Amino acid sequence: MAKVDRRILKSQEAIKNALIGLMAEKSFNDITIQDIADKANVNRGTIYLHYLDKFDLLDKIMEEHINNMRNFCESASEMDFIESTVHCMEYFESNYLFFSTMLASEGAPYFRSRFLQFNIEEFKNDVDITKGKNVGHNEEVLFQFIANAYVGLVEWWLKNGMPYPPRVMAEQVGDLLERIV
Repeated sequence: MAKVDRRILKSQEAIKNALIGLMAEKSFNDITIQDIADKANVNRGTIYLHYLDKFDLLDKIMEEHINNMRNFCESASEMDFIESTVHCMEYFESNYLFFSTMLASEGAPYFRSRFLQFNIEEFKNDVDITKGKNVGHNEEVLFQFIANAYVGLVEWWLKNGMPYPPRVMAEQVGDLLERIV
């Protein structure tokens, strides 16, 4: 695999950060490629070298975070539930600007649905519907409920400036999920 030039990576990171920063300030629909270029301190042409348009850029950013979360969850699979949830909460904390912007921005409702779908898939891997409290429940309803509750809590936590540390949130989430699953 060819090594990517660090200048290219630096430009791409600046472009991604510029878009997220702009989305924290104004609606995605009002952001132009020139706005992104100005904030990233690059030429418009540099953006077009890497992305088709602002929609492609946003999609690539979202995909990168979904993949990172998937990798994070896989690396946490050997941990108990609370520790793996702490691991995930720490990821949200370290990427606070991205997640708080994506979940609060009217310009990125698509991210919330992708985030929700990702969590449905993860809970399907972790929750046994053939035992205990879940026997007899409709699988689709159960996973929609669990994932929506989880996403809603993460959304609330981020929108409120993370009023509790990741471990406290993980313990609270773990306790609540144990009551459900």
